[in-house]
Amino acid sequence: MNAKQTIEAGKAILGIEFGSTRIKAVLIDEENNPIAQGSHTWENQLVDGLWTYSTEAIWYGLQDCYADLRRNVLKDYDTEIEILGAIGISAMMHGYMAFNDKDEILVPFRTWRNTNTGKAAKALSELFVYNIPLRWSISHLYEAILDNEEHVKDIKFQTTLAGYIHWQLTGQRVLGIGDASGMIPVDPDTKTYNATMVEKFNKLIEPKGYDWTILDIFPKVLVAGENAGFLTQEGAKKLDISGHLKAGIPLCPPEGDAGTGMAATNAVKQRTGNVSAGTSSFSMIVLEKDLSKPYEPIDIVTTPDGSLVAMVHCNNCTSDINAWVGLFKEYQEMLGVPVDMNELYGKLFNKALEGNADCGGLIAYNYVSGEPVTGLADGRPLFVRSANDKFTLANFMRAHLFGAIGVLKIGNDILLKEENVKVDRITGHGGYFKTKGVGQRMLAAALNSPISVMETAGEGGAWGIALLASYLVNKENEQTLADFLDKKVFAGEAGVEIAPTAEDVAGFNAYIENYKACLAIEKAAVENKK
Repeated sequence: MNAKQTIEAGKAILGIEFGSTRIKAVLIDEENNPIAQGSHTWENQLVDGLWTYSTEAIWYGLQDCYADLRRNVLKDYDTEIEILGAIGISAMMHGYMAFNDKDEILVPFRTWRNTNTGKAAKALSELFVYNIPLRWSISHLYEAILDNEEHVKDIKFQTTLAGYIHWQLTGQRVLGIGDASGMIPVDPDTKTYNATMVEKFNKLIEPKGYDWTILDIFPKVLVAGENAGFLTQEGAKKLDISGHLKAGIPLCPPEGDAGTGMAATNAVKQRTGNVSAGTSSFSMIVLEKDLSKPYEPIDIVTTPDGSLVAMVHCNNCTSDINAWVGLFKEYQEMLGVPVDMNELYGKLFNKALEGNADCGGLIAYNYVSGEPVTGLADGRPLFVRSANDKFTLANFMRAHLFGAIGVLKIGNDILLKEENVKVDRITGHGGYFKTKGVGQRMLAAALNSPISVMETAGEGGAWGIALLASYLVNKENEQTLADFLDKKVFAGEAGVEIAPTAEDVAGFNAYIENYKACLAIEKAAVENKK
């Protein structure tokens, strides 16, 4: 079938992902190739000291994104979307959405970005003997309990953003295992919440006298390939306000953006990994077994089919580089030279390849916001050099490219050096890799591992959740998710691989030692800023 026939036959599959700054919809055909897209730009708000998106913004964003997709389908194929093969919903992981018995939200959605959960995360990490990050849903819940928030007694359902959207479209209170593993740890054997930790938490809060336990209010956990309900009449109207979309479409389990990134980079198999590097960055390494002990910089989540994943999440990545490139743009404009931003980025990134392997002693801290991995609750971007360092444009750009993934290296050094985790393939995706070969080479040096970049990785998480929806309806018999991705989606395509050179690895190691030694400068800047 061509794309128009696929859409009219109801065989096209829809993936929608709620990112931090953009909601994106991707429509794919029966060969899992994107055939149409839609998007909506949005921003979080700081309300009463907490980062949030209003429910009005969530629904307007979803409807506008779908309307944009519908317009593009109408323009490109002269047809309406009326029925789909399947739908998948994804969103930024973690956070806190709590509802009462009337399905009303009790407090504004608290996103992953909030760091007010320090007391709770510390106490739960000690109770569970397991690293519980600040942004996890259980941290938000327990912090609300510690702070004696009035609404907690009225909770009847708590979920993530993806779980909320899915519930409203299908009526099903379920969550994909990858996203669920960011609520409270899951057991890879039982494929549901860790029973021991659930029991410990229920005993911890027993004196409060709430009429609920964790299993009463948390969504049911599903793995990739399980049916997660069907689009209801009400859900269809909420998604497509034009009224063309029909009810009855199956939905796959809703997932977090980490899980969709794994699907989009074919990194769900054990001993594979991926690095997403854009505004923020994170690495996901699929483990063969659990780590020997908990580490604060490393979160343990799962793939969409339930394998354990070591996740190093960094709040900052390319924002500081973008700011510096903006400064060069201003300078070029001042000289009256026309600016092509793609050309400017390309030239500056490639210039970094000419620098000294260790950046000539220069250091860049890209901390626009706080960075939990290095223990900074707040951030201040800094460029640091001494009088005798080799201050050249090439070293300056290299230092910033190294700095953008410096925290990522610190976290992954624990996995690769201390835990001796084995990885056969790591795939990079995101804006950091847009200039061909440059970011890829830097990351290869940082992790001392070959890095692949695939053309399709640029399709992002909306494509990833569309693939998980495709797996729901197109898998063969008992076909695993890894086999489905290998055979039906990527068909052996491994991307372009760059291996690290000994000189680059030694240079990055020297840079990171300097970086760690000078973290006190960043700490002082944060502590003394107005």
